[in-house]
Amino acid sequence: MHLCDLAPAHIRAIAPYQPGKPISELAREMGLREADIVKLASNENPLGPSPKARAAIAARLDEVALYPDGNGFELKAAIVAQLADRLGVDMAGIVLGNGSNDVLELAARALLGPGTSAVYSEHAFAVYPLATQAAGARGIAVPARAYGHDLAAMRAAVRDDSRVVFIANPNNPTGTLLGAEELHGFLASLPPAVAVVLDEAYCEFLDEALRAPSLDWLAEFPNLILTRTFSKAYGLAGLRVGYALAHPEVADLLNRVRQPFNVNSLALAGAAAALDDGEFIARSKAVNDAGMAQLVEGCKRMGLAHIPSHGNFVCIEVGADGAASAKVYQALLRKGVIVRPVANYGLPTFLRVSIGLPEQNARFLAALSEIMEQA
Repeated sequence: MHLCDLAPAHIRAIAPYQPGKPISELAREMGLREADIVKLASNENPLGPSPKARAAIAARLDEVALYPDGNGFELKAAIVAQLADRLGVDMAGIVLGNGSNDVLELAARALLGPGTSAVYSEHAFAVYPLATQAAGARGIAVPARAYGHDLAAMRAAVRDDSRVVFIANPNNPTGTLLGAEELHGFLASLPPAVAVVLDEAYCEFLDEALRAPSLDWLAEFPNLILTRTFSKAYGLAGLRVGYALAHPEVADLLNRVRQPFNVNSLALAGAAAALDDGEFIARSKAVNDAGMAQLVEGCKRMGLAHIPSHGNFVCIEVGADGAASAKVYQALLRKGVIVRPVANYGLPTFLRVSIGLPEQNARFLAALSEIMEQA
């Protein structure tokens, strides 16, 4: 018997997460120059990190031989300062993670196990079922409604052994958005022993009028866990830093399963400085809004359907079936344009395209137009 055969069956059954194709990999495969490749696959900020974050990171380079602050005091203080007007937020309710993926897995590890279940939506972030399966729990995927969360169906799917409900708002990869009233009603309908992990990785791209007052709900719902990231609007994807906001007792539970020093010192410094750069976030949103309009208009010109999105990406339908969309994806790669297939999300006819700079968006649209004309 091989050693791997002795691993738990639920671990052996996991299909590993597939990240977006790196620029260097495509360059090797296709014999292209890295400088000639456009990557619109991983929902990264095309502006890069904020100037304040860059400066803070540079100032800490001499400290990389030292272990980081395991409690992340500086970053937690910056989060509390930014959210000072929110009654439900204090330092004891913050959990830092190596990206928000890490925090999602901490919630699963702390609250799930064999004999329990977690509920999430079809077409939702792939980490939810992965984290559930890794904990030995049963995943309950609820059919989507208009490519987004059907909260009534999700509430009906909650069982006596359910411990976690995962919700992404806006949702990745479809970009759909739930309204505040609907979300609040869902939270109020759940038993207090069922945690709701509300993943707000893309909330900075929302207009103020569309943002749910989720931070205010923390005081009302002790079973609410909010997760956010510095990988998207803040442009720090390569440093891997995110956080959760929760009731202090829930945060304490997650911190018990958190690895010591799970966030490195450069990430802690860069994220704290990024929170203080509101001008950069406003610029990032403006670039994203203009880029979204550019891609949507391009889709209309080509007669291609898309899923209306509230994130920094859009899903575009490029084929009648999975084989056709896979051909378009490969053709884009040959032209030096990387986007994201989403067949593994149950969307085989779509490609997800991240919003880039105007010239990057134009490059993608020109390449796609040529490919569709030749199809």
